[in-house]
Amino acid sequence: MPVRRLPESIVNRIAAGEVVERPASVVKELVENALDAGARRVEVMTDGGGRRLIRVADDGDGMTRDDLALAVERHATSKLDTDDLLAIHALGFRGEALPSIGAVARLTITTRHASEPHAWSLTVDGGRTGETRPAALPRGTTVEVRDLFYATPARLKFLRSDRGEAEAAREVLRRLAISRPDVTFLLAGEGRAPLTWAASDDPLARLGEVLGSEFRAGAIHFLAEHDGVRVSGFAGLPTLSRANSLGQYFVVNGRPVRDKLLIGAVRAAYADYLPRDRHPLLALFVSCDVREVDVNVHPAKTEVRFRDGALVRALVVRALKSALMREGRRSAVVGPGRLAVFPASTRLPRRSETYDPRQAVARPFDVSATSGAAALGVAEAAQQVFEVGPPSVDARADRPAPAPEATDHPLGAARAQLHETYIVAQTRDGLVIVDQHAAHERIVYEQMKAALATAGVSRQILLMPEVVELDEGDAERLLARKDELARFGLVIDTFGPGVVVVRETPSLLGEVDARGLLRDLAEHMAEWDDSLPLERRLMHVAATMACHGSVRAGRRLKPEEMNALLRAMETVPNSGQCNHGRPTYVELKLADIERLFGRK
Repeated sequence: MPVRRLPESIVNRIAAGEVVERPASVVKELVENALDAGARRVEVMTDGGGRRLIRVADDGDGMTRDDLALAVERHATSKLDTDDLLAIHALGFRGEALPSIGAVARLTITTRHASEPHAWSLTVDGGRTGETRPAALPRGTTVEVRDLFYATPARLKFLRSDRGEAEAAREVLRRLAISRPDVTFLLAGEGRAPLTWAASDDPLARLGEVLGSEFRAGAIHFLAEHDGVRVSGFAGLPTLSRANSLGQYFVVNGRPVRDKLLIGAVRAAYADYLPRDRHPLLALFVSCDVREVDVNVHPAKTEVRFRDGALVRALVVRALKSALMREGRRSAVVGPGRLAVFPASTRLPRRSETYDPRQAVARPFDVSATSGAAALGVAEAAQQVFEVGPPSVDARADRPAPAPEATDHPLGAARAQLHETYIVAQTRDGLVIVDQHAAHERIVYEQMKAALATAGVSRQILLMPEVVELDEGDAERLLARKDELARFGLVIDTFGPGVVVVRETPSLLGEVDARGLLRDLAEHMAEWDDSLPLERRLMHVAATMACHGSVRAGRRLKPEEMNALLRAMETVPNSGQCNHGRPTYVELKLADIERLFGRK
Protein backbone atom coordinates (compact mmCIF):
# COMPACT_ATOMS: atom_id res chain seq x y z
CA MET A 1 0.00 0.00 0.00
CA PRO A 2 1.52 3.38 -0.99
CA VAL A 3 2.23 6.11 1.55
CA ARG A 4 -0.41 8.83 1.55
CA ARG A 5 -1.06 12.02 3.47
CA LEU A 6 -3.96 11.74 5.90
CA PRO A 7 -6.87 14.17 5.54
CA GLU A 8 -6.88 17.09 7.97
CA SER A 9 -10.09 15.83 9.62
CA ILE A 10 -8.48 12.45 10.41
CA VAL A 11 -5.33 14.11 11.70
CA ASN A 12 -7.40 16.25 14.05
CA ARG A 13 -9.30 13.23 15.39
CA ILE A 14 -6.08 11.30 15.97
CA ALA A 15 -4.64 14.28 17.83
CA ALA A 16 -7.87 14.62 19.81
CA GLY A 17 -7.42 11.08 21.09
CA GLU A 18 -4.25 12.17 22.93
CA VAL A 19 -5.75 15.29 24.48
CA VAL A 20 -9.43 14.40 24.97
CA GLU A 21 -9.57 11.03 26.67
CA ARG A 22 -12.85 11.60 28.51
CA PRO A 23 -15.14 14.46 29.63
CA ALA A 24 -12.83 15.20 32.54
CA SER A 25 -10.05 15.95 30.03
CA VAL A 26 -12.26 18.60 28.42
CA VAL A 27 -12.99 20.17 31.82
CA LYS A 28 -9.27 20.26 32.59
CA GLU A 29 -8.28 21.92 29.31
CA LEU A 30 -11.03 24.53 29.41
CA VAL A 31 -10.50 25.47 33.05
CA GLU A 32 -6.75 25.75 32.47
CA ASN A 33 -7.46 28.11 29.57
CA ALA A 34 -9.64 30.20 31.88
CA LEU A 35 -6.91 30.40 34.52
CA ASP A 36 -4.30 31.35 31.89
CA ALA A 37 -6.65 34.15 30.83
CA GLY A 38 -6.50 35.64 34.33
CA ALA A 39 -9.93 34.48 35.51
CA ARG A 40 -10.84 35.11 39.14
CA ARG A 41 -14.07 33.12 38.94
CA VAL A 42 -14.64 29.92 36.97
CA GLU A 43 -18.05 28.24 36.67
CA VAL A 44 -18.34 24.67 35.38
CA MET A 45 -21.55 22.85 34.51
CA THR A 46 -21.88 19.29 33.22
CA ASP A 47 -24.75 17.07 32.15
CA GLY A 48 -24.71 13.35 31.46
CA GLY A 49 -21.27 13.07 33.00
CA GLY A 50 -20.09 15.57 30.39
CA ARG A 51 -21.27 13.59 27.39
CA ARG A 52 -24.26 15.83 26.68
CA LEU A 53 -22.92 19.14 27.95
CA ILE A 54 -19.85 20.79 29.43
CA ARG A 55 -20.01 24.53 29.99
CA VAL A 56 -17.10 26.55 31.38
CA ALA A 57 -17.59 30.27 31.97
CA ASP A 58 -14.92 32.66 33.27
CA ASP A 59 -14.36 36.36 33.88
CA GLY A 60 -10.90 36.42 32.32
CA ASP A 61 -9.45 38.66 29.61
CA GLY A 62 -11.41 37.12 26.75
CA MET A 63 -10.34 37.16 23.07
CA THR A 64 -10.68 39.54 20.17
CA ARG A 65 -12.46 38.49 16.99
CA ASP A 66 -9.18 37.71 15.20
CA ASP A 67 -7.82 35.72 18.13
CA LEU A 68 -11.04 33.71 18.35
CA ALA A 69 -10.83 32.67 14.72
CA LEU A 70 -7.23 31.58 15.18
CA ALA A 71 -7.75 29.83 18.53
CA VAL A 72 -9.57 26.84 16.98
CA GLU A 73 -6.72 26.07 14.57
CA ARG A 74 -4.19 23.42 15.55
CA HIS A 75 -0.99 24.58 17.25
CA ALA A 76 -2.18 28.18 17.59
CA THR A 77 -1.56 29.58 21.07
CA SER A 78 -1.09 32.89 22.86
CA LYS A 79 0.93 31.36 25.68
CA LEU A 80 4.39 31.09 24.15
CA ASP A 81 6.17 34.40 23.63
CA THR A 82 9.21 32.66 22.11
CA ASP A 83 10.10 29.30 20.63
CA ASP A 84 11.74 28.20 23.88
CA LEU A 85 9.80 25.20 25.23
CA LEU A 86 11.77 25.39 28.47
CA ALA A 87 10.37 28.82 29.32
CA ILE A 88 6.74 27.86 29.90
CA HIS A 89 4.85 29.91 32.47
CA ALA A 90 1.27 29.04 31.47
CA LEU A 91 -0.78 25.89 32.10
CA GLY A 92 -1.41 25.45 28.38
CA PHE A 93 1.02 25.95 25.54
CA ARG A 94 0.48 23.30 22.85
CA GLY A 95 -2.47 24.93 21.10
CA GLU A 96 -4.24 21.58 20.75
CA ALA A 97 -7.12 21.68 23.23
CA LEU A 98 -9.79 23.70 21.38
CA PRO A 99 -9.24 22.17 17.89
CA SER A 100 -9.11 18.67 19.44
CA ILE A 101 -12.40 19.23 21.27
CA GLY A 102 -13.99 20.71 18.16
CA ALA A 103 -12.93 17.68 16.13
CA VAL A 104 -14.98 15.23 18.24
CA ALA A 105 -17.89 17.35 19.55
CA ARG A 106 -20.03 20.43 18.93
CA LEU A 107 -17.99 23.31 20.29
CA THR A 108 -19.26 26.87 20.78
CA ILE A 109 -17.02 29.67 22.08
CA THR A 110 -18.43 33.03 23.11
CA THR A 111 -15.89 35.62 24.23
CA ARG A 112 -15.44 39.32 24.76
CA HIS A 113 -12.21 41.29 25.04
CA ALA A 114 -12.10 44.69 26.73
CA SER A 115 -11.08 46.31 23.42
CA GLU A 116 -14.14 44.98 21.57
CA PRO A 117 -17.56 46.73 21.52
CA HIS A 118 -19.37 43.42 21.97
CA ALA A 119 -18.73 39.68 22.24
CA TRP A 120 -18.07 37.24 19.40
CA SER A 121 -19.16 33.64 18.98
CA LEU A 122 -17.72 30.78 16.94
CA THR A 123 -18.89 27.18 16.45
CA VAL A 124 -16.87 24.12 15.47
CA ASP A 125 -19.00 21.05 14.65
CA GLY A 126 -17.11 17.80 14.25
CA GLY A 127 -14.07 19.62 12.86
CA ARG A 128 -16.04 21.99 10.59
CA THR A 129 -15.51 25.62 11.61
CA GLY A 130 -18.35 28.11 11.18
CA GLU A 131 -18.30 31.86 10.85
CA THR A 132 -17.51 34.32 13.62
CA ARG A 133 -20.72 36.08 14.66
CA PRO A 134 -21.58 38.91 17.07
CA ALA A 135 -22.88 37.78 20.48
CA ALA A 136 -23.83 39.10 23.90
CA LEU A 137 -21.54 38.57 26.88
CA PRO A 138 -20.53 41.07 29.58
CA ARG A 139 -16.90 39.92 29.81
CA GLY A 140 -14.66 36.86 29.75
CA THR A 141 -15.30 33.64 27.86
CA THR A 142 -17.95 30.93 27.87
CA VAL A 143 -17.24 27.60 26.17
CA GLU A 144 -19.95 25.01 25.54
CA VAL A 145 -19.17 21.46 24.47
CA ARG A 146 -22.17 19.36 23.44
CA ASP A 147 -22.48 15.74 22.29
CA LEU A 148 -18.91 14.81 23.14
CA PHE A 149 -17.48 12.08 20.87
CA TYR A 150 -20.49 12.15 18.56
CA ALA A 151 -17.99 12.38 15.67
CA THR A 152 -16.08 9.35 17.02
CA PRO A 153 -18.84 7.13 18.44
CA ALA A 154 -16.46 4.24 19.12
CA ARG A 155 -14.91 6.32 21.94
CA LEU A 156 -18.26 6.42 23.74
CA LYS A 157 -18.03 2.70 24.44
CA PHE A 158 -14.95 3.25 26.61
CA LEU A 159 -16.56 5.82 28.90
CA ARG A 160 -17.83 4.93 32.32
CA SER A 161 -21.29 5.65 33.68
CA ASP A 162 -22.57 9.21 33.88
CA ARG A 163 -21.94 9.16 37.60
CA GLY A 164 -18.37 7.91 37.16
CA GLU A 165 -17.53 10.50 34.49
CA ALA A 166 -19.07 13.28 36.57
CA GLU A 167 -16.95 12.28 39.55
CA ALA A 168 -13.81 12.27 37.36
CA ALA A 169 -14.63 15.82 36.23
CA ARG A 170 -15.18 16.82 39.85
CA GLU A 171 -11.78 15.39 40.79
CA VAL A 172 -10.11 17.40 38.02
CA LEU A 173 -11.71 20.56 39.37
CA ARG A 174 -10.60 19.67 42.91
CA ARG A 175 -6.96 19.52 41.79
CA LEU A 176 -7.21 22.81 39.95
CA ALA A 177 -8.97 24.42 42.91
CA ILE A 178 -6.18 23.33 45.24
CA SER A 179 -3.56 24.75 42.88
CA ARG A 180 -5.32 28.15 42.79
CA PRO A 181 -6.94 29.01 46.13
CA ASP A 182 -7.13 32.66 45.01
CA VAL A 183 -9.77 31.79 42.40
CA THR A 184 -13.44 31.03 43.05
CA PHE A 185 -14.69 27.78 41.48
CA LEU A 186 -18.30 26.72 41.04
CA LEU A 187 -19.44 23.26 39.91
CA ALA A 188 -23.08 22.59 38.99
CA GLY A 189 -25.21 20.10 37.11
CA GLU A 190 -25.85 16.33 37.30
CA GLY A 191 -28.89 16.96 39.51
CA ARG A 192 -26.69 17.98 42.43
CA ALA A 193 -26.64 21.16 44.45
CA PRO A 194 -23.99 23.59 43.16
CA LEU A 195 -20.60 23.26 44.83
CA THR A 196 -18.68 26.48 45.44
CA TRP A 197 -15.08 26.92 46.58
CA ALA A 198 -14.70 30.59 47.46
CA ALA A 199 -11.43 32.39 46.83
CA SER A 200 -9.19 32.60 49.88
CA ASP A 201 -5.76 33.90 50.85
CA ASP A 202 -5.34 30.86 53.11
CA PRO A 203 -4.35 27.69 51.22
CA LEU A 204 -5.37 25.57 54.20
CA ALA A 205 -8.90 26.99 54.04
CA ARG A 206 -9.22 25.76 50.45
CA LEU A 207 -7.78 22.37 51.43
CA GLY A 208 -10.33 22.13 54.23
CA GLU A 209 -13.12 22.74 51.71
CA VAL A 210 -11.81 20.12 49.30
CA LEU A 211 -10.46 17.45 51.67
CA GLY A 212 -12.79 18.04 54.59
CA SER A 213 -12.67 19.66 58.01
CA GLU A 214 -10.93 16.62 59.52
CA PHE A 215 -7.94 17.20 57.25
CA ARG A 216 -7.82 20.87 58.14
CA ALA A 217 -7.86 20.05 61.86
CA GLY A 218 -5.11 17.47 61.51
CA ALA A 219 -2.96 19.07 58.81
CA ILE A 220 0.76 19.62 59.38
CA HIS A 221 2.58 22.39 57.55
CA PHE A 222 5.93 21.49 55.99
CA LEU A 223 8.58 23.50 54.17
CA ALA A 224 12.07 22.93 52.75
CA GLU A 225 14.23 24.93 50.34
CA HIS A 226 17.56 24.35 48.63
CA ASP A 227 19.28 25.56 45.44
CA GLY A 228 16.23 27.44 44.20
CA VAL A 229 13.80 24.54 44.79
CA ARG A 230 11.06 25.09 47.35
CA VAL A 231 8.85 22.31 48.71
CA SER A 232 5.89 23.23 50.89
CA GLY A 233 2.34 22.24 51.70
CA PHE A 234 0.16 20.52 54.25
CA ALA A 235 0.24 16.84 55.16
CA GLY A 236 -2.31 14.83 57.08
CA LEU A 237 -1.42 13.01 60.28
CA PRO A 238 -0.80 9.28 59.81
CA THR A 239 -4.19 8.58 61.37
CA LEU A 240 -5.84 10.25 58.33
CA SER A 241 -4.85 7.59 55.82
CA ARG A 242 -6.75 6.07 52.90
CA ALA A 243 -6.64 2.85 50.92
CA ASN A 244 -5.58 4.73 47.75
CA SER A 245 -3.51 7.77 46.81
CA LEU A 246 -6.39 9.84 45.42
CA GLY A 247 -6.17 12.10 48.46
CA GLN A 248 -2.69 13.26 47.44
CA TYR A 249 -2.44 16.47 45.44
CA PHE A 250 0.77 17.62 43.76
CA VAL A 251 1.30 21.05 42.24
CA VAL A 252 4.48 21.98 40.37
CA ASN A 253 4.86 25.68 39.53
CA GLY A 254 1.09 26.07 39.77
CA ARG A 255 0.35 23.01 37.59
CA PRO A 256 -1.54 20.00 39.08
CA VAL A 257 0.39 16.83 38.22
CA ARG A 258 0.55 13.12 39.01
CA ASP A 259 4.27 12.51 39.28
CA LYS A 260 5.80 9.14 40.18
CA LEU A 261 8.85 10.74 41.77
CA LEU A 262 6.72 12.81 44.14
CA ILE A 263 4.42 9.90 44.96
CA GLY A 264 7.46 7.75 45.78
CA ALA A 265 8.96 10.47 47.96
CA VAL A 266 5.75 10.74 49.99
CA ARG A 267 5.64 6.97 50.41
CA ALA A 268 9.23 6.99 51.66
CA ALA A 269 8.55 9.80 54.14
CA TYR A 270 5.56 7.93 55.63
CA ALA A 271 7.27 4.52 55.59
CA ASP A 272 7.76 4.62 59.37
CA TYR A 273 4.14 5.56 59.99
CA LEU A 274 1.93 3.67 57.55
CA PRO A 275 1.84 0.17 56.05
CA ARG A 276 2.29 -0.10 52.29
CA ASP A 277 -1.45 -0.48 51.61
CA ARG A 278 -2.33 2.84 53.27
CA HIS A 279 -1.76 6.30 51.82
CA PRO A 280 -1.66 9.69 53.57
CA LEU A 281 -3.61 12.80 52.61
CA LEU A 282 -1.59 15.81 51.59
CA ALA A 283 -1.18 18.76 49.24
CA LEU A 284 2.41 19.27 48.09
CA PHE A 285 3.59 22.35 46.21
CA VAL A 286 6.92 22.46 44.37
CA SER A 287 8.29 25.76 43.10
CA CYS A 288 11.42 26.02 40.99
CA ASP A 289 12.82 27.75 37.93
CA VAL A 290 10.78 26.81 34.87
CA ARG A 291 13.96 25.59 33.18
CA GLU A 292 14.50 23.04 35.95
CA VAL A 293 11.35 21.09 35.10
CA ASP A 294 10.08 19.75 31.77
CA VAL A 295 6.31 19.91 31.39
CA ASN A 296 6.38 18.94 27.71
CA VAL A 297 6.29 15.21 28.43
CA HIS A 298 2.75 14.21 27.46
CA PRO A 299 -0.08 15.98 25.61
CA ALA A 300 -2.23 15.82 28.74
CA LYS A 301 0.47 17.80 30.60
CA THR A 302 -0.04 15.81 33.81
CA GLU A 303 3.50 14.43 33.91
CA VAL A 304 6.71 16.36 34.54
CA ARG A 305 10.42 15.61 34.68
CA PHE A 306 12.79 17.41 37.01
CA ARG A 307 16.32 18.21 35.96
CA ASP A 308 17.52 17.27 39.45
CA GLY A 309 14.99 14.69 40.59
CA ALA A 310 17.21 13.49 43.44
CA LEU A 311 17.20 16.97 45.00
CA VAL A 312 13.43 17.29 44.78
CA ARG A 313 12.90 13.85 46.27
CA ALA A 314 15.32 14.51 49.13
CA LEU A 315 13.61 17.83 49.95
CA VAL A 316 10.17 16.22 50.02
CA VAL A 317 11.29 13.37 52.27
CA ARG A 318 13.17 15.70 54.61
CA ALA A 319 10.35 18.22 54.88
CA LEU A 320 7.69 15.59 55.58
CA LYS A 321 9.77 13.62 58.06
CA SER A 322 10.65 16.75 60.01
CA ALA A 323 7.03 17.86 60.12
CA LEU A 324 5.73 14.46 61.20
CA MET A 325 8.30 14.21 63.96
CA ARG A 326 7.58 17.76 65.13
CA GLU A 327 3.81 17.37 65.23
CA GLY A 328 3.49 13.69 66.04
CA ARG A 329 1.62 14.25 69.32
CA ARG A 330 -1.24 16.17 67.69
CA SER A 331 -3.00 13.01 66.57
CA ALA A 332 -3.31 11.92 70.18
CA VAL A 333 -5.28 14.92 71.46
CA VAL A 334 -9.04 14.38 71.45
CA GLY A 335 -11.34 17.34 72.01
CA PRO A 336 -15.08 17.38 72.76
CA GLY A 337 -15.91 17.95 69.10
CA ARG A 338 -14.34 14.65 68.11
CA LEU A 339 -15.82 12.81 71.07
CA ALA A 340 -19.27 13.99 70.08
CA VAL A 341 -19.11 12.08 66.81
CA PHE A 342 -17.94 8.82 68.36
CA PRO A 343 -20.78 6.28 68.03
CA ALA A 344 -22.11 5.21 71.39
CA SER A 345 -22.92 1.56 71.88
CA THR A 346 -26.46 0.95 73.09
CA ARG A 347 -26.09 -2.80 73.55
CA LEU A 348 -25.37 -4.10 77.05
CA PRO A 349 -23.69 -7.49 77.56
CA ARG A 350 -25.94 -10.35 78.54
CA ARG A 351 -25.45 -11.95 81.92
CA SER A 352 -23.85 -15.01 80.36
CA GLU A 353 -21.24 -12.96 78.56
CA THR A 354 -17.86 -12.39 80.11
CA TYR A 355 -14.82 -10.54 78.85
CA ASP A 356 -12.16 -12.84 77.42
CA PRO A 357 -8.92 -10.89 76.84
CA ARG A 358 -6.88 -11.81 73.79
CA GLN A 359 -4.39 -14.51 74.55
CA ALA A 360 -0.79 -13.61 73.77
CA VAL A 361 2.61 -14.64 75.01
CA ALA A 362 4.36 -11.86 76.87
CA ARG A 363 8.03 -11.46 76.03
CA PRO A 364 10.80 -9.92 78.10
CA PHE A 365 11.92 -6.70 76.56
CA ASP A 366 14.09 -3.67 77.12
CA VAL A 367 12.83 -0.27 76.05
CA SER A 368 15.71 1.89 77.14
CA ALA A 369 15.55 4.92 74.90
CA THR A 370 18.47 5.86 72.70
CA SER A 371 18.79 9.14 74.58
CA GLY A 372 19.66 7.34 77.77
CA ALA A 373 16.31 6.64 79.42
CA ALA A 374 16.25 3.99 82.10
CA ALA A 375 15.90 0.41 80.99
CA LEU A 376 12.54 -1.29 81.34
CA GLY A 377 11.80 -4.98 81.48
CA VAL A 378 8.33 -6.45 81.14
CA ALA A 379 8.94 -10.10 81.85
CA GLU A 380 7.25 -13.33 82.74
CA ALA A 381 7.02 -14.24 86.41
CA ALA A 382 10.25 -16.26 86.22
CA GLN A 383 12.11 -13.32 84.66
CA GLN A 384 10.92 -10.38 86.76
CA VAL A 385 13.19 -7.37 86.88
CA PHE A 386 11.10 -5.60 89.54
CA GLU A 387 10.47 -7.27 92.90
CA VAL A 388 7.18 -5.55 93.70
CA GLY A 389 4.85 -8.41 94.43
CA PRO A 390 1.79 -9.43 92.43
CA PRO A 391 0.40 -7.08 89.74
CA SER A 392 -1.83 -4.29 91.00
CA VAL A 393 -3.44 -2.50 88.13
CA ASP A 394 -6.70 -1.10 89.50
CA ALA A 395 -7.14 2.58 90.36
CA ARG A 396 -9.06 2.00 93.57
CA ALA A 397 -10.26 4.67 95.96
CA ASP A 398 -7.75 3.65 98.63
CA ARG A 399 -4.85 3.83 96.24
CA PRO A 400 -2.62 6.85 96.95
CA ALA A 401 -2.65 9.65 94.42
CA PRO A 402 0.50 10.04 92.34
CA ALA A 403 3.09 12.53 93.45
CA PRO A 404 2.56 15.99 91.90
CA GLU A 405 5.87 15.80 90.06
CA ALA A 406 4.82 12.48 88.47
CA THR A 407 1.87 14.09 86.74
CA ASP A 408 4.12 16.79 85.29
CA HIS A 409 5.47 14.33 82.74
CA PRO A 410 3.96 14.78 79.25
CA LEU A 411 2.22 11.41 79.53
CA GLY A 412 1.58 11.64 83.25
CA ALA A 413 1.56 8.89 85.86
CA ALA A 414 -0.01 5.46 85.31
CA ARG A 415 -3.16 4.91 87.40
CA ALA A 416 -4.75 1.78 85.90
CA GLN A 417 -4.69 -0.86 83.18
CA LEU A 418 -7.99 -1.62 81.48
CA HIS A 419 -8.75 -4.96 79.81
CA GLU A 420 -5.06 -5.83 80.10
CA THR A 421 -4.55 -3.70 76.97
CA TYR A 422 -4.90 0.01 77.75
CA ILE A 423 -2.90 2.04 80.27
CA VAL A 424 -4.71 4.98 81.85
CA ALA A 425 -2.42 7.76 83.04
CA GLN A 426 -3.19 10.97 84.90
CA THR A 427 -1.60 14.25 83.80
CA ARG A 428 -1.80 17.58 85.55
CA ASP A 429 -4.57 18.80 83.25
CA GLY A 430 -6.19 15.64 81.91
CA LEU A 431 -5.71 11.96 81.26
CA VAL A 432 -3.96 9.78 78.69
CA ILE A 433 -5.01 6.35 77.41
CA VAL A 434 -2.19 4.26 75.91
CA ASP A 435 -2.40 1.16 73.72
CA GLN A 436 0.42 -0.79 75.33
CA HIS A 437 1.20 -3.01 72.33
CA ALA A 438 1.15 -0.19 69.77
CA ALA A 439 3.29 2.03 72.00
CA HIS A 440 5.89 -0.60 72.72
CA GLU A 441 5.97 -1.65 69.07
CA ARG A 442 7.06 1.88 68.12
CA ILE A 443 9.65 1.94 70.89
CA VAL A 444 11.22 -1.35 69.80
CA TYR A 445 11.16 -0.26 66.16
CA GLU A 446 12.93 3.03 66.86
CA GLN A 447 15.42 1.20 69.09
CA MET A 448 16.26 -1.22 66.30
CA LYS A 449 16.71 1.65 63.83
CA ALA A 450 19.07 3.42 66.22
CA ALA A 451 21.07 0.26 66.82
CA LEU A 452 21.32 -0.42 63.10
CA ALA A 453 22.66 3.08 62.48
CA THR A 454 25.37 2.74 65.14
CA ALA A 455 26.97 -0.48 66.33
CA GLY A 456 24.36 -2.83 64.95
CA VAL A 457 21.67 -4.91 66.64
CA SER A 458 23.07 -7.12 69.38
CA ARG A 459 22.33 -10.84 69.16
CA GLN A 460 21.71 -13.65 71.56
CA ILE A 461 22.80 -17.18 70.66
CA LEU A 462 20.14 -19.82 71.20
CA LEU A 463 21.31 -22.73 73.35
CA MET A 464 19.12 -24.96 71.23
CA PRO A 465 18.76 -23.69 67.64
CA GLU A 466 15.12 -23.72 66.61
CA VAL A 467 14.14 -25.61 63.47
CA VAL A 468 11.23 -24.11 61.54
CA GLU A 469 9.40 -25.85 58.71
CA LEU A 470 7.99 -23.54 56.04
CA ASP A 471 6.73 -23.62 52.51
CA GLU A 472 9.70 -24.10 50.19
CA GLY A 473 9.06 -20.78 48.49
CA ASP A 474 8.93 -18.96 51.83
CA ALA A 475 12.12 -20.65 52.97
CA GLU A 476 13.92 -19.67 49.77
CA ARG A 477 12.84 -16.04 50.13
CA LEU A 478 14.14 -15.91 53.70
CA LEU A 479 17.45 -17.57 52.89
CA ALA A 480 17.97 -15.28 49.88
CA ARG A 481 17.92 -12.33 52.28
CA LYS A 482 19.73 -13.93 55.22
CA ASP A 483 22.41 -11.21 55.15
CA GLU A 484 19.81 -8.48 55.56
CA LEU A 485 18.19 -10.40 58.43
CA ALA A 486 21.58 -10.85 60.10
CA ARG A 487 21.96 -7.08 60.29
CA PHE A 488 19.01 -7.14 62.68
CA GLY A 489 20.41 -9.96 64.75
CA LEU A 490 18.36 -12.75 63.18
CA VAL A 491 20.78 -15.44 61.99
CA ILE A 492 19.29 -18.30 59.98
CA ASP A 493 20.61 -21.18 57.87
CA THR A 494 19.18 -23.82 55.61
CA PHE A 495 18.33 -27.18 57.15
CA GLY A 496 16.97 -28.93 54.10
CA PRO A 497 14.19 -28.24 51.58
CA GLY A 498 11.61 -25.96 53.21
CA VAL A 499 13.37 -26.07 56.58
CA VAL A 500 15.17 -23.15 58.23
CA VAL A 501 17.17 -23.24 61.43
CA VAL A 502 17.31 -20.16 63.67
CA ARG A 503 20.65 -19.82 65.46
CA GLU A 504 20.60 -16.26 66.83
CA THR A 505 17.86 -13.71 67.56
CA PRO A 506 17.91 -9.97 68.42
CA SER A 507 18.67 -9.48 72.11
CA LEU A 508 16.18 -6.68 72.59
CA LEU A 509 13.29 -8.95 71.53
CA GLY A 510 13.91 -11.40 74.33
CA GLU A 511 12.18 -14.73 73.83
CA VAL A 512 10.83 -14.88 70.28
CA ASP A 513 8.23 -17.02 68.56
CA ALA A 514 10.63 -17.90 65.74
CA ARG A 515 8.06 -19.76 63.69
CA GLY A 516 5.59 -16.88 63.69
CA LEU A 517 8.31 -14.31 63.05
CA LEU A 518 9.74 -16.17 60.05
CA ARG A 519 6.30 -16.79 58.62
CA ASP A 520 5.39 -13.10 58.80
CA LEU A 521 8.74 -12.05 57.33
CA ALA A 522 8.28 -14.46 54.43
CA GLU A 523 4.79 -13.14 53.73
CA HIS A 524 6.05 -9.56 53.64
CA MET A 525 8.96 -10.48 51.39
CA ALA A 526 6.56 -12.08 48.91
CA GLU A 527 5.06 -8.64 48.32
CA TRP A 528 8.37 -6.82 47.92
CA ASP A 529 9.40 -5.38 44.60
CA ASP A 530 12.93 -6.45 43.63
CA SER A 531 13.71 -2.80 42.93
CA LEU A 532 12.75 -1.79 46.48
CA PRO A 533 15.74 0.04 48.02
CA LEU A 534 17.72 -1.82 50.65
CA GLU A 535 16.85 0.77 53.28
CA ARG A 536 13.13 0.23 52.72
CA ARG A 537 13.53 -3.53 52.89
CA LEU A 538 15.45 -3.27 56.13
CA MET A 539 12.77 -1.04 57.65
CA HIS A 540 10.12 -3.62 56.74
CA VAL A 541 12.17 -6.25 58.55
CA ALA A 542 12.54 -4.00 61.58
CA ALA A 543 8.81 -3.26 61.68
CA THR A 544 7.92 -6.96 61.55
CA MET A 545 10.41 -7.81 64.29
CA ALA A 546 9.18 -4.93 66.44
CA CYS A 547 5.63 -6.26 66.25
CA HIS A 548 6.75 -9.70 67.41
CA GLY A 549 8.99 -8.31 70.14
CA SER A 550 6.43 -6.02 71.75
CA VAL A 551 4.33 -6.58 74.82
CA ARG A 552 0.99 -7.98 73.72
CA ALA A 553 -2.54 -6.94 74.45
CA GLY A 554 -3.83 -9.12 77.28
CA ARG A 555 -0.57 -8.91 79.28
CA ARG A 556 -1.05 -7.55 82.79
CA LEU A 557 1.54 -4.94 83.71
CA LYS A 558 2.70 -3.70 87.08
CA PRO A 559 2.47 0.03 87.87
CA GLU A 560 6.26 0.36 87.63
CA GLU A 561 6.21 -1.30 84.21
CA MET A 562 3.45 0.98 82.97
CA ASN A 563 5.28 4.09 84.14
CA ALA A 564 8.52 2.91 82.60
CA LEU A 565 6.69 2.44 79.30
CA LEU A 566 5.30 5.98 79.52
CA ARG A 567 8.74 7.46 80.20
CA ALA A 568 10.22 5.56 77.27
CA MET A 569 7.48 6.90 74.98
CA GLU A 570 8.40 10.44 75.98
CA THR A 571 12.00 10.01 74.83
CA VAL A 572 11.52 7.98 71.66
CA PRO A 573 10.83 9.84 68.38
CA ASN A 574 7.57 9.26 66.50
CA SER A 575 5.98 7.64 69.54
CA GLY A 576 2.59 9.15 68.73
CA GLN A 577 1.86 6.45 66.15
CA CYS A 578 2.73 2.80 65.78
CA ASN A 579 4.31 1.39 62.62
CA HIS A 580 0.86 0.84 61.09
CA GLY A 581 -0.33 4.43 61.37
CA ARG A 582 -2.57 3.93 64.41
CA PRO A 583 -2.24 6.30 67.37
CA THR A 584 -0.40 4.83 70.33
CA TYR A 585 -2.30 7.00 72.79
CA VAL A 586 -5.08 9.55 73.04
CA GLU A 587 -5.14 12.51 75.38
CA LEU A 588 -8.22 14.08 76.96
CA LYS A 589 -7.91 17.48 78.55
CA LEU A 590 -9.75 17.91 81.84
CA ALA A 591 -11.50 21.01 80.52
CA ASP A 592 -12.91 19.02 77.59
CA ILE A 593 -14.10 16.24 79.88
CA GLU A 594 -15.85 18.77 82.10
CA ARG A 595 -17.62 20.23 79.07
CA LEU A 596 -18.85 16.77 78.11
CA PHE A 597 -20.45 16.45 81.54
CA GLY A 598 -21.83 19.97 81.51
CA ARG A 599 -19.57 21.18 84.31
CA LYS A 600 -18.46 24.18 82.26
